[in-house]
Amino acid sequence: MKKVLIVEDDPNISQLIQIHLKDLHYEINVKNNGREGFEEANTSGYDLIILDIMLPEMDGLAICQRLRALDNFTPILMITAKSEEIDKVIGLESGADDYITKPFKIREFIARVKAIMRRQDQFALLSANDVKLIKFQALEIDEKKRKVILSGKRMNLTPKEFDLLVLMAKNPGRSYSRSELLELIWGYDFSGYEHTVNAHINRLRAKVEVDPNNPIYILTSWGIGYRFNDEF
Repeated sequence: MKKVLIVEDDPNISQLIQIHLKDLHYEINVKNNGREGFEEANTSGYDLIILDIMLPEMDGLAICQRLRALDNFTPILMITAKSEEIDKVIGLESGADDYITKPFKIREFIARVKAIMRRQDQFALLSANDVKLIKFQALEIDEKKRKVILSGKRMNLTPKEFDLLVLMAKNPGRSYSRSELLELIWGYDFSGYEHTVNAHINRLRAKVEVDPNNPIYILTSWGIGYRFNDEF
């Protein structure tokens, strides 16, 4: 049974979410306080965390950032009443897997939850069947452990940074447009948010390239997007 943690201080929203997720036979736990939500997320194993941004004691962005810093890569679906584009971008770039704005249609919410669960199941299956390390010069990628080593040092990547790196490293030489990367990594159409890819690529380069201004792994395909170097 899938386990879902809901961190939401609005009882009406949390109750609505619980009702529909229980229909999917998920095991649900609810916290209405940011600090309690963080402690629960960090000490118990969950398949998904549904996280409001505006919370008492600790906001959702801080929770997300702290979990990722602790190598907790449980998928996070952020929920907020804010609708400005910058809030969505900040949420995604903080390590969240998806983002939905209140008020939302429950069918869209459930579709996004299912998409996250489906991607997790696909990843688990691939990891179980393929435990090989991906190696390019000083860069090592362990897909099963979601671990990246550069010159013997572990790099701390967010889930999306890791997924972008794996996708391109497993297909060296192939150029991906920003819209393709949005669809493949985020799981559905994020039309209009191509700059989010740019931000993730820039941070990824800062972590895995010796000189981010002169990358040797993640290259720019001018007029198209990005590709992983296939000339090693």
